[in-house]
Amino acid sequence: MAFRKSKHMRVRLTLLGTGAMNSPRFAPAGLLARWGTAAVAFDGGPGAEPPAGVAAWLVTDEHAELRAALRRLAGAHGVAGPAVAEYAAGAVAIRPFPVEHTSHPAYGYRITAGSRVAVWAPEFWRFPDWADGADLMFAEAAGWNRPIRFRGGVGGHASVAQVAEEAARRGVTRVVYAHIGRPSIRAIDAGLQPPFGEWGIEGRTYTL
Repeated sequence: MAFRKSKHMRVRLTLLGTGAMNSPRFAPAGLLARWGTAAVAFDGGPGAEPPAGVAAWLVTDEHAELRAALRRLAGAHGVAGPAVAEYAAGAVAIRPFPVEHTSHPAYGYRITAGSRVAVWAPEFWRFPDWADGADLMFAEAAGWNRPIRFRGGVGGHASVAQVAEEAARRGVTRVVYAHIGRPSIRAIDAGLQPPFGEWGIEGRTYTL
């Protein structure tokens, strides 16, 4: 899939949380993108909220377990949604793309800033083709060395081992694991590192 690249604008991407559902350690996976005077939030939830003044609150799954909490938080911030949607301001464009994850539609986002591309894809069963060649990818990490299959065979979560292999093969420059599940927490506690990429750190800012 080809994407047109335009003039570059510096985008700051801050992890609001890095946890999978019901994480015993991390706040829900969430991201804040800031450039110029614009700010957009992605996912998150209680304990992983953006500051006041975000222009949009985008989600990867409108049917997720945290949807009610996210609606309350967005309302408190005076933001419509949250919803799966596009957003653009200045030279930065944000577009949702489908991912294979569960029995209902789910998405990730491609953030294009001039000639550079970031991807927010915290949950997927199969590595998304549209993430190929990204400069920075925030990715699934619910499983460590084995995928997590949902009951009934309707998708699930890719493992860090799978994501690392696919990202390296598909030309992703930098991978930050941002949806850390219990198997990956055990790997972290054992001092293990992904074969490609790095563990996401809550509150850390990455620059595109």
